[in-house]
Amino acid sequence: MIRKLTLVLRKLCTAVFILYGLNLILSSINIIIPINLINVGLVGILGVPGMFALVLMFFIIK
Repeated sequence: MIRKLTLVLRKLCTAVFILYGLNLILSSINIIIPINLINVGLVGILGVPGMFALVLMFFIIK
């Protein structure tokens, strides 16, 4: 049980750092992906494809 909990927490922390780094890189071209629970969960579960999906959704919505 504790092993699963640490795995989930590690994925969520990694997702937060990935989104923060992505925001630092893409802020120069005015693309900002908010760091909220839904986005962190998406990147935590899907990984890099989830990150690309968020950027793609940014372009579709805007």
